[in-house]
Amino acid sequence: MPAKRSPARRPTMKDIAQRAGVSESAVSFALNDRPGVSEITRDRVRRVAEQLGWRPSTAARQLSGEGAATVGLVLARPADTLGVDSFFLQLISGIQEVLAERHLGLLFQVVEDVDDECAVYRRWWAEHRVDGVLVVDPRTDDARPDLLDELGLPAVVIGGAPDARHPGLSTVWADDAGAMAAVVDELSALGHRRIVHIAGLPGLAHTERRIRTLRAEADRRGLAEVRSVTTDYSDAEGAAVTRRVLQGGVLEGEVLAGGTAEGGVGEGGVVEGGSRPTALIYDNDVMAVAGVAAATELGFSVPGDVSVVAWEDSALCRMVKPWLSALSRDTVEFGRTAAKELTSLLDGGPARAVRVPVPRLISRESTGPRGAGPSGG
Repeated sequence: MPAKRSPARRPTMKDIAQRAGVSESAVSFALNDRPGVSEITRDRVRRVAEQLGWRPSTAARQLSGEGAATVGLVLARPADTLGVDSFFLQLISGIQEVLAERHLGLLFQVVEDVDDECAVYRRWWAEHRVDGVLVVDPRTDDARPDLLDELGLPAVVIGGAPDARHPGLSTVWADDAGAMAAVVDELSALGHRRIVHIAGLPGLAHTERRIRTLRAEADRRGLAEVRSVTTDYSDAEGAAVTRRVLQGGVLEGEVLAGGTAEGGVGEGGVVEGGSRPTALIYDNDVMAVAGVAAATELGFSVPGDVSVVAWEDSALCRMVKPWLSALSRDTVEFGRTAAKELTSLLDGGPARAVRVPVPRLISRESTGPRGAGPSGG
């Protein structure tokens, strides 16, 4: 197991004073815009502070060494998809329950991409804003664990598989591979051979695990017409992709059971749409509901012509007709578990990898035996 790197040290006023060749009191005067130093000294001190990456502490209790009493969570996703994502709302609810018991605040920020997320971590660290962070949406090529190791910020990665390269980070994860295998088992037993997986964002570790598992399960069963298509998790893309696959259109970003489309996963690869699928797997409940509506508009019945499975069970799955078959898990407890692991780290406990129960498939009205359908089923 690799040795844990020593965390980087936050620059202090003493560091600035030594670099600028002035006293610490002069640094304090300059950075707090108080009289007592010349404008030339003030400008030199500010330039040195910028070069060192110094930021003022926004948590007054840091002055007494009590900590920020706050943990952070940054979400690098399109902001307009968050309000309809029941998974994150429930996850944050569970996190907040545990933090409230400990009188800890939650600092939440939405950013454009992972680079922006890393910049937020650096700023929070430099400003003493948070005592630790909860990291969501692990990537297949992820710069965040190295950065958090470097900064020495206590962190819990939610949804990532255990990683021996970062023994100082805790992980709370679910078995997406096992869940996808259960879905394919169910659909295969119902006679479905042509399956399309309408997936979430490309590059996310859990998206890639689900795609790989679907491909492996299809290969094991000899199912040649099984595909995955990546989306942004929105209802609009869920409906649009559903229309295209049911009409036999050409799609971007597809992955076949037998291999990757030209350009790779999520890189705009194009493959010819095959025969109409008889089963659709959606990576969240919102896309599944939108997909059912789109299928109905095109004249397809669910499950007579096409079966539908949603990855995340929610009240939404039971507010449409037919009720949606879905993978169910206690997402609130998932959030509680992650928050408990972070508070354990803050208390000086060891980093751990904790696996939550495999999501359980609940069969409802939206799945049934392969039907005849317009294309002969």
